[in-house]
Amino acid sequence: MADGDRAFAFHDLAPDEESFRDAVFAGLGHAPKTLPCKFFYDARGSALFEEICGVPEYYLTRTEIAILEQNAGDIAARIGRHCRLIEFGSGASIKVRILLRALDAPAAYVPVDISRGPLQQAAGQLAAEFPRLTVIAVCADYTRPFPLPPLPGPVGARVGFFPGSTVGNFEPDGVVRFLRHCAELLGPSGAMLVGVDLKKDPAILNRAYNDAAGVNAAFNLNLLTRINRELGGDLDVGRFAHVAFYNAELGRMELYLESRATQRVTIAGRRFEFATGERVHTENSYKYGVDEFGALAARAGFRPVDTWTDAHRLFSVHYLRQA
Repeated sequence: MADGDRAFAFHDLAPDEESFRDAVFAGLGHAPKTLPCKFFYDARGSALFEEICGVPEYYLTRTEIAILEQNAGDIAARIGRHCRLIEFGSGASIKVRILLRALDAPAAYVPVDISRGPLQQAAGQLAAEFPRLTVIAVCADYTRPFPLPPLPGPVGARVGFFPGSTVGNFEPDGVVRFLRHCAELLGPSGAMLVGVDLKKDPAILNRAYNDAAGVNAAFNLNLLTRINRELGGDLDVGRFAHVAFYNAELGRMELYLESRATQRVTIAGRRFEFATGERVHTENSYKYGVDEFGALAARAGFRPVDTWTDAHRLFSVHYLRQA
C-alpha cells in the first residue's frame, strides 16, 4: 500500500506450523538430539535476543554497531546510489538504520525474517521513520531459496546485508551454499555486507554466551516453551539447563539444552525420552579469521573488497562483490 511518498508492503512466505512440528520430530528423534536454531525467534525469543544484545558480556552487537557508525561513509560509497538493500534475518532492523542514513538515495529496503509478528512491527516502524523509502518486508526462511518480490524505484545495485555474525550459525560449507543462494537473488552486479565474529580469547566468548543475568539461558530455554505452546508439549522447562562453551578445535561456540533428569515427554502426541545429562544441540556459532572468511566467500563466487574491524579486532564487517 502507498501513503504519500511512502510505500510499504508485506509478503508472507513463512513456513507453517507443520514445518516446525516436523523439524522438532526429526531433531528429537535423532541421535544425538538437535533442534534448529532458526526456530528460536518467536515473539518472545526475538525480544530475548534483543535483550541479549544489551548485556555487558555480549560484545558483538555494540562492537558491530560501532564499526558501522565509524565507517558508514566508506560503506555507502562502496554501495553506490539507488541501491536495493536486502537484509537477511532483519530482526528489529536496528543496524540497518545506520546504513540507510548514510546511503545515497536508497531505492528500497527489503527486511527478510522468519518471525512474522516482530517483522511486521519493525518494518512498519522503519517505514514511518524513513517516509521516502520503499519498504517491502518478506516473512521467509532465508536459509532456503525464496523469491524476491519486484523492487520498484531507480535502478541500483542489489546489496545483501547480513549483520550480527549470524553467518556463524552455518557450517562452513553451509556458508558457501548460503552465499551462492544470495548471489542468485542479488544478480550478477550484486554485493554483500556481512558481519563476522572473529576468533579471540575463549574466555571472552564463553562469557558472551553465558551472561551473569541469564538472558542467554532464557533465550535457549524459550525454544522448549515454544514447543509446549505451539505443539501441545508437556516439557518441564525447569528440568533442562542452558549449556554453552567454545570448541577451540572447531573454532565455534556450541549451545545445548541439557536434561537435568531422566524424563519422558509428549509433543503433538508423540513421546520422547531424555537421559540425565543428555544434551539437545541447538546452535553453533563459528568464529573466523578475516582470511578464513574471505576464503569461504571466494568459494561462493564473491570477491572480498573491504573489511572493517574494531581496534581490538573482536569483530569484522566484510564487503563482498561477485567475482
